[in-house]
Formats: sequence, C-alpha cells, structure tokens
Amino acid sequence: MQSIDEVWSALQDSLRGNTSEAMWSAGLSALRLVDYQNDQLIISAPNQIQLLRVQQRYLPLITEQAQRLLGRSVTISLTVGEGDVHEPMVENVPIENEVAVPRVTSADRPLRLDPRMTFDTFVVGNSNQLARSAAFAAAETPGRAYYPLLMYGNSGLGKTHLLHAIGNYVQENYPFRKVLYVSTETFLNDFIRAIQTRTQLALHERYREVDVLLIDDIQFMEARGETFHEEIFHTYNTLHSEGKQIVLTSDRSPRDLAGLQERFRSRLLQGLVTHIDQPDLETRIAILRSKSEAEGITLPNDVTEWIAHRVRDNIRELEGSITMLRAFSNLHQVPISLELAQRHLTGLGHEHVVLKPETIVKAVADFYGLSTEDVLGSKRLRPLVQARHVAMYLIRDLLDNYSYPMIARIFDGRNHTTVISAVEKIKEQITVNVELLNQVNTLTQQLQGEL
Repeated sequence: MQSIDEVWSALQDSLRGNTSEAMWSAGLSALRLVDYQNDQLIISAPNQIQLLRVQQRYLPLITEQAQRLLGRSVTISLTVGEGDVHEPMVENVPIENEVAVPRVTSADRPLRLDPRMTFDTFVVGNSNQLARSAAFAAAETPGRAYYPLLMYGNSGLGKTHLLHAIGNYVQENYPFRKVLYVSTETFLNDFIRAIQTRTQLALHERYREVDVLLIDDIQFMEARGETFHEEIFHTYNTLHSEGKQIVLTSDRSPRDLAGLQERFRSRLLQGLVTHIDQPDLETRIAILRSKSEAEGITLPNDVTEWIAHRVRDNIRELEGSITMLRAFSNLHQVPISLELAQRHLTGLGHEHVVLKPETIVKAVADFYGLSTEDVLGSKRLRPLVQARHVAMYLIRDLLDNYSYPMIARIFDGRNHTTVISAVEKIKEQITVNVELLNQVNTLTQQLQGEL
C-alpha cells in the first residue's frame, strides 16, 4: 500500500488538474489528509462551513479521483480541524481568494514568486510572442520600456507565468530593487484592513515604495467601492510619476472593463496593452514537451499529440494532464502510454460544454419553481428577489469572464451596483444560513455536472 504522503500528493495533483485555479484555491487547497487505512481516507477541512461546502460541492469529485488513482472503491470521511495531518512538503503558491472580506487568509499574506515560472520555462509561440517580448523588456529595464504594461487574455494562457517571470528576473539581476507581486483580492483585503485599523500609511509604504509592482487579475477591481478605486488610482500615479514599473493582467482589454474608473482605464491605455491568444497546435505540443522534460517524465509522441489535439485553449489544463498521468503511472506502477491517457483523462479538453448565463438562470428558476421571466424580471416579491440574487451570485461565481456590468445587462438592464449588492449579500448569508448554503451548493453541483 502506498504511504499517506504518496496518496495525498497524487490526489492533490489529480484534483488540481481537474479544477480551475480559482476552484482549487477557494475550495480544495486548504484540505488536509488526516488518515488513510482500510480503503478509507479521512480528510480535514479548516472549519465547519468549509466542510459543508466540500461535502455539498466537491465530495463526488474527490471520491471519483481517489478511486481512479487507487484503482478500487474508497470511502471519503470529512472532519474539522488539523488533527495529525499528513501532508507532503509541497509549496503551493496562492492564486487568489474569492472572499473579499477582511480576514486572515492565504490571499492576505504576501504572494511569493514561483521560482519555476521564468522566461526560460515560458514556451513562446505566435499566440504569446508579443506579450513575452514586452514582459522581458519590462523586466530588463524596469520603468523605461513599457510602463504600464497590461497583458490580457482568457484564464490559463500564461499571464501569471509572465508576471512571475518578470519578478524573478528583476530579483535575480537587480537584487537592490523591491518587487511586489499581489493578486487584486490581496490588494483589496489589505486596503479594507488598513481602513479598519487606520494603518493607511503602512499600506502606502507597502504598495507605493516599490520599484516593480505586479498585480494579477485586475478585472476583479471592477465595481468596487469608490474609495478603493481612488487608492488604486493614486498608487498608480505615485509609481508612474517616479518612473517605477507597473505590470498588470486581466481577462479583458481595459476598453471592456467598464467597472473601472474612466481615468484609470485611460492611464492603462497610455501604456502597452498586449493580448495573449490561445496557443496553436505546435505551441501546445512544445508546452507538453517542455513540461514533461521539466518533470523528468518520458511522454510518448502519440500521447503528446493526443493531448495537444484535445486541449486547445488552456495551458494550465495541458500541464495538469501531465501531472495527472504521472500520478496514475506512479500509483499503478505502469509506464505512461496512449492507453493510460485515454483511460484516465476522460473528458479532457474541448469536448467540455460551455456553461452559459441562461443555463444558470433556468436552473435557478426550476429549482425554486419559478419561470425564467420571474428570475430576470423586476418584481420585488421576497421569493423572487432571493432566487434572483442566487442566480446573480452563481453567474459571478461560475463564469470567470462575466463582470458585474455584463451580469446587470442580463437582468433587465439593472445597474451593476445592484448586482454587486446581490452577490455580496449571498456571500454573507451563506456563511450563517445553512439552508441557503445547501441550496447554493446543490445548484452549483448540478450546474458543474453539465460541464
């Protein structure tokens, strides 16, 4: 029987390869393996709410991946607290925290640069050549080549890799320069905490007294409070006026980030804005070969081509497929082959169904016994308002590319601040209302089953 560390490491790899980074960071990364014996895995969650969330939302996925890895039926038991935690020494770099409230989480601590994400390990193709060149120029001559630099594109195409590459290059070649890499949610949480504790000067020192500021996923700045937008704007102006390097990423062009202040968007457009597109077949094959070589894995050509033809628009999924194959190969003591890939990487790639807002609205309407017109309309009856708020929350939670203004247009052209209020209200309620949490988790599980 494999050791606890081996099982947990392989299961973590498998889960991460089968979920988005946001889902991994928000729902799965905090779990720990407490015990494994007699075909039973005991997994701990940090608190009761998280345990219930995992039970309703992720338990089928965890069970499925554990059984696929171990090759037999297993039982998953959940508990609260650390216990005698068995965890391999793997450093996980925090990506983002979906909860925008002032409490201590992994996203509130400084995000460390991943030493594996460098310019040397970034595979260049037609889809990302300009972004890579611009990022390297910004790293080589900070504050002189392109400032600000904004790279945008869909999730999983390498934007975060380039941010880390810039930070790593500057730290290695200009060790006297101060680099800060943060997610937008980290910035927001730091800002909220500074307001509450009256430590704005410390906040300014952290963000404005740096030489290179790297901010990931600025689309999450949309429709935040006016005070936060003022903080962002003045931070930008301070650094820009002093010739410091600012690099940001987003899932959309600044022109499409309607929730940002117009004056901030115009500042971004004064710099270099570069798009990262989905990689072509040759680039995808090169990425797979580079990743497998870095992992010390021999990936047969037929396996490489099979994966590259199936995964067309997400580098993270490409790399995750190698991690999963390694886990299956190690656990079952068999070499990586096309047969192994076809057996275990089912559902990989472009055959996934794209979840749409109208699908979510209909699912919510059916769940509460309403019509889609009721959910989308403007009637203020309490049951209708609750269902409407849940639908808004789920669209925001499950569809990464939908901003608050975009969601507002779906719901009878409402103001985007109404959507923000609805989403925040549901976020707050599900932390104290178990019945509502169960409803949201049931709908989420149902909708994710359609992917």
